[in-house]
Order: sequence, then C-alpha cells, then structure tokens
Amino acid sequence: MGVAERIEWLRSQLPAAVRLVAVTKQVPVEHIREAYACGLRDFGESRIQEVQQKIPQLTDLQGVSWHLIGSLQRNKARPALEVFDWIHSVDSFPLAERLASLMDSVGRRPRLLLQVKLAADPSKSGWSQAELEAALPRLAALPQLDIRGLTAIAPLGLGEQGNLTLFGRVAALARDLGRRAGEAGWQHIRMEELSMGMSGDYPQAIAAGATMVRLGQVLFGSRLPLRRNGDE
Repeated sequence: MGVAERIEWLRSQLPAAVRLVAVTKQVPVEHIREAYACGLRDFGESRIQEVQQKIPQLTDLQGVSWHLIGSLQRNKARPALEVFDWIHSVDSFPLAERLASLMDSVGRRPRLLLQVKLAADPSKSGWSQAELEAALPRLAALPQLDIRGLTAIAPLGLGEQGNLTLFGRVAALARDLGRRAGEAGWQHIRMEELSMGMSGDYPQAIAAGATMVRLGQVLFGSRLPLRRNGDE
C-alpha cells in the first residue's frame, strides 16, 4: 500500500473534526508532496534543522502548517518561533516564559500546546497536573502566548484501557483548565485542542476526545524502529 492509499484509508477512519498531523521526520520531501496532493496540510517535525532544510524545497505548497512535535530546549526557542506554526511541546514554565519574551522580536505568534505528563514515564517531560494548575496564573500573566490546549503521550505498556483512561484524564484536565481560564477572562488560554494519539494508540486518543493525532509510521511506513516519543 502506497502513501496515497494509506492516507485515503486513514482519513476514512478518522472523525472529520480530528486534525491529522502527518509526522514527516526523516520523510523525503517527495512523500510530503504526495501527502499534500492527497489533501494533508499539517506536517509534524521534531528537529528544527530538518524543517529548515525542507521548507525552502516546499515553498510552492500553499496553506501548509508546520508543527513542532519534538522536545524544545530554551536555547532553540527563537528558531522554533521563526519556522513553526504550532508548538506541541511546551513542557515547563521557563520554556513558556522564554517563548513569550521572544515573540515580539521574532514577529510571529505560533499556537502553543502545553505538554502534560499524567503518568510516570522517565523518558518524557511535561507538566504534572499539580504543576500546571499552580502555574496557570503565571501563564495568564504572559498574554503574548497563544495557548490552545494540551499535548499528552502515553507511556509504553499501558494497554488499550490504560491509554483510554490516561487520555480521558488529560481531556478532563483540559476542560477544568479551560473553565478556570474562561471564568478569569484569560483570553489567550483556550483549552480547545488536545494533541494526543500516535500510530499505536490513536483510536483510544480519539475516543477520549483528541482533536489532533500525530501519525507517521502508519502513513509513511517504517523509517526507524518505532519510538514512543513525541515524534514517533
């Protein structure tokens, strides 16, 4: 099955309201063009240097949104702001503060998702529920940010029911944070997006309320051994 057939099959499985972010790390630009021709407009990358090399080769593709789905270090915040339209991996207040401090000088305001970690996983970063609830007033004091929701990655080995439970907790947290932000009038904090679900667990994520799924191997086939990381 080729890329076009995989995309057609997958789109038939996804609810219309769920945004499909095609993970294109290590995917050649020819396959990105093929995915674009099939109607995909959202592409996820994990490395700034890689997307900086791809974008100049794809300037003729209109309406593309680039998503940063890998971890982001504070010293890479400026180039990330310069090239990405969405950043899924804002995993700490110092990183959020750094992004806010740079937005005026960069002149771009990508949409941000706060990455949470609601289950023990030493290989992932992210806010605990308590950390994020405590930080909410400080995030509210950074109106430069355009916070649209949460990102979550399920640890290995939870199983389908465990994944579903975890993603459900993330959705509940987003609803609570959104309610609090709405009541306080923090208009730059909107919990309307849930980025969760990858090739191995996207059905459970969608069942729990995901609005974005990040899929790579199920679209483009195996590039490297499957990794349970933000970028697959």
